[in-house]
Amino acid sequence: MVIRGGQSVLPRAAAEAVGRALTVSPIVVLLGARQTGKTTLVRGLPQLADRPYLTLDDFDLRAHADSDPESFVRRAPALVIDEVQRSRDLLLAVKRAVDEDQPRKPGRFVLTGSANLLMLERISETLAGRAVYVTLWPLTRRERMGLARAGFWTELLGAPFASWPSLLMTQSVAAEAWQDAARLGGLPVPAYELQDQDSRALWFSGYVQTYLERDLQVLRAVENLPDFRRLMRAACLRIGGLLNQTELSRDVGIVQPQVHRFLNLLEASFQAIRLPAYAVSRTRRLIKAPKLYWSDTALAQFLAGEDDPRGVHLENLVLMDLLAWRDVQPRRPEVLYWRTATGQEVDLVIETPHRLLPIEVKSSHRVGPGDARAVEAFLDEYPDLTDGGLLVHGGNEVFPVSRRVLAVPWWRVC
Repeated sequence: MVIRGGQSVLPRAAAEAVGRALTVSPIVVLLGARQTGKTTLVRGLPQLADRPYLTLDDFDLRAHADSDPESFVRRAPALVIDEVQRSRDLLLAVKRAVDEDQPRKPGRFVLTGSANLLMLERISETLAGRAVYVTLWPLTRRERMGLARAGFWTELLGAPFASWPSLLMTQSVAAEAWQDAARLGGLPVPAYELQDQDSRALWFSGYVQTYLERDLQVLRAVENLPDFRRLMRAACLRIGGLLNQTELSRDVGIVQPQVHRFLNLLEASFQAIRLPAYAVSRTRRLIKAPKLYWSDTALAQFLAGEDDPRGVHLENLVLMDLLAWRDVQPRRPEVLYWRTATGQEVDLVIETPHRLLPIEVKSSHRVGPGDARAVEAFLDEYPDLTDGGLLVHGGNEVFPVSRRVLAVPWWRVC
């Protein structure tokens, strides 16, 4: 735990990735959903302590950026600019300023945004070749505990299967019921500062209202907000399932092109996540239906009107921990799922150039060999890249559930 200005600040895994990017690239872009802690992170980095912080949530600053972006980016030799997606032409001015530097100065601009600039149709400048992008996902379980990291994935991938039990058991980590973690979610205010469900429900109500009425209008106008909110609810009720846009269109009463557009907006604003399928051929992967998840389990339950988390919310928790881990790696691995034509499915697969790690997630406290059949089938399919898999469960015991699959409590890996 870090204390700044008399307040406790949770250290984040992404801070190291941002610091690394500052030494390499003239532009560092920190992206993530609203209220994931982007502003707190950049304002707390020692490397950025002496530079001006400009937020485009400020009307006067945004007016300056809109009317004269060239002079805006020259207010100081180095700048932090928050919510950069709120000004249409600012990125072009940033690009020109960087291109005029000879040689380019690493870390000159740090930009933050609540939308994926690479997916915004109204912003044509992507800063290609000039920027490093870092994504700040909601708090991981270990970040909530005051540790600046995600789960135990690097250690497992770096060790042979036979050593996994001893590696996992040597950790000193507190147990936690996955249902409690799913109710908390990972947005810092409701997860860390609010003490009861009623307070969190009020906070989420305000969060959704701000997202619908302000953020969406910045990204792209949505004329029918009730339709959009209905789609959000339907998506949250389908967490962990294959995404079928035609079926979703029929169920919510919105035409399919509009469903496609709304899902793109949800993904661009880091709310919805479409998890692609694993296949040896990347071309084949593109034609397989993705699975649908949400960036914050507590927000998903609020939107769906659910009081109690379901088993898929544990799957969602593990996925979010994996994404937070993936996006701070110098060489970014892939996180996918695997499904055969006959219906065998492994919930999550980590893909690195030299190794695959299949992960099945079961919310029950008791698991057995039958729960590991899909992982065993995956191991048979890719013997050259795998030597074992994980069965992540809701209990407390680490044990081999089969010859090549280790059962492990979710809180020991996340």
